[in-house]
Amino acid sequence: MKPLPVIALTGSDGSGKSTLAASLVARLRMLAPVEQLYLGQSSGKIGDWIGTLPVIGKRFKAYLVRKSDKVHDQPGKPPGNVTALAIYLLSRWRAYKFRRLLAMARRGTLVVTDRFPQAEKPGFSIDGPQLAKTEGGNWWVRMLRQREHRLYEWMATHVPLLVIRLNVDVETAHARKPDHKISSLREKIAAIPHLHFNGATILDLDGRDAADHVLESSMRAVTAALQVAGA
Repeated sequence: MKPLPVIALTGSDGSGKSTLAASLVARLRMLAPVEQLYLGQSSGKIGDWIGTLPVIGKRFKAYLVRKSDKVHDQPGKPPGNVTALAIYLLSRWRAYKFRRLLAMARRGTLVVTDRFPQAEKPGFSIDGPQLAKTEGGNWWVRMLRQREHRLYEWMATHVPLLVIRLNVDVETAHARKPDHKISSLREKIAAIPHLHFNGATILDLDGRDAADHVLESSMRAVTAALQVAGA
């Protein structure tokens, strides 16, 4: 399959993805039509919205957070029916955004994404299927797990033109994102370098470098990738 006109930024929280994405879009708009799209599963943003609902909002948000943390901290235990459904719906939301990405690509738009789904390793924290981190469960949970995995396998068949992977150490990531759990950051930092994104071209950069240096290195790689794709 021909690579999508997509520049995918990956890396742990605190690696500089958001800063690089905004800078890349500003520079690339001088060369071609370009859009920016966040491809995370958005549970934080959805949770914040739920928290604004009258009467039940804050309690329901707290409930979802507890359920999500339980799945993350105890992956060996099968989730309950409601938790499994919530996780599956978040993956459907990610798939909806991915279809938006495909529509942009068909229109000839270059898309810069913050994160990109993969089916190599499980876990929302590294953009994989979350239910695949769990085992067992009743027929409902098993069905949702299978459907979620098929969603990620479908998304992963689409290869971005270039993956820019920002690598960073745990100390730097936590200093930039002090509200994040160190254990979660450590898990992401250990897993992300081993993702291959279905054979995509990957540029590894040091997220601790100056933002200008990271941007210039990225621009050189993006320009080269676009030239090859247009040849």
